[in-house]
Amino acid sequence: MSSTFIGALIGAILAVVALQFGFWGFVLVIVFGAIGALVAALVSGKIDRGALTDVLTGRRSSR
Repeated sequence: MSSTFIGALIGAILAVVALQFGFWGFVLVIVFGAIGALVAALVSGKIDRGALTDVLTGRRSSR
């Protein structure tokens, strides 16, 4: 699947969620989707857990 198709599909799903559950339901879906994407990236190794911890604690690193 192309990235354009995936983007259009995500947009359509978010539109249905916004219409069905209103603004706060829409925001909740976005927040949980972002958390899910972050967890998936951590598990798959696309994001270095140590570097993420350093960023969240305010440490700067030259890794």
